[in-house]
Amino acid sequence: MSRRTAVRRVGALLLLANLLLVLGKAAVWRTTGSLAVGSEAVNSLADTVYSAVVLAGLYLTTQPPDFEHPHGHERIEPFVSLFVAAGVFAAGGAVIYSATASVLAPGPIEPSADGTLSVAVLAAAAALKYLLYRYCLRVGRRRNSPALVATALDNRNDVLTALAALAGVLGAAAGYPILDPVAAGVVGVGILYTGVEIVRDNVAYLVGSAPPEDLRREILRRALEHPDVRAAHDVVAHYVGPEVDVSIHIEVEGEMSLNRAHDIETDVVGAIRELPAVDDVFVHVDPKELGEWKPDEERVTDPDKPPE
Repeated sequence: MSRRTAVRRVGALLLLANLLLVLGKAAVWRTTGSLAVGSEAVNSLADTVYSAVVLAGLYLTTQPPDFEHPHGHERIEPFVSLFVAAGVFAAGGAVIYSATASVLAPGPIEPSADGTLSVAVLAAAAALKYLLYRYCLRVGRRRNSPALVATALDNRNDVLTALAALAGVLGAAAGYPILDPVAAGVVGVGILYTGVEIVRDNVAYLVGSAPPEDLRREILRRALEHPDVRAAHDVVAHYVGPEVDVSIHIEVEGEMSLNRAHDIETDVVGAIRELPAVDDVFVHVDPKELGEWKPDEERVTDPDKPPE
């Protein structure tokens, strides 16, 4: 299955699941009057809206390269994720405001009319959200999709907020109605934390941060794996959208022909580009005899190759 088909399928599934959840929670909210369930309904409504945005964004980002976007459209994905974060922040703020107003409002807080429905819908929501979390995380990492990973994080925290709401409903049914709005407040905090995680992860894509160190080491290993590469230096890897661009200098015998040096450069580019996270690779070929004016700690050689 292609990346385009895989991520679009996940987006459509998310939209359908969140739509079913918001309808179910809203119906139970109207029946029971539970503020915790109501906050979960608001959370699911936000999830439904951003699922529609994610689906539209994934459709756009999986379009093939064109004249105006020769590298494709994947770099739009972090912006889609930040839109998700904006919706998450709005939902979290609304839930916390509602919970705080309920706690501070004068008069007794009435328990919900029927806790059975509330317990059932929240338990079902937690189970479904956990399945969605595992599915989105697996596909998002396999397909290198920050939008799906951000969605996975939101689903993971939705599990926790549903459990918090469930605790509030059970507490209210046990004779402690104050636990209902308190649980709603916990739900709101969890929603806000999800937004923080999404922003933190996707800002790194937008500002060109370096990828994890193990990826840089693997890039070096693949360059030095070529039998004619004696050393490497000036390895620069950074995010451009969700993908990584790489530039690296390799050192070869200075007396070899230009054709041979070109073949080595092509082989190294191909080996590094096989890494799923890597998009573009730029390799500069240096004669090893120049020393390339680099301190020893910035120049990496292959210990398995005999010194010249």
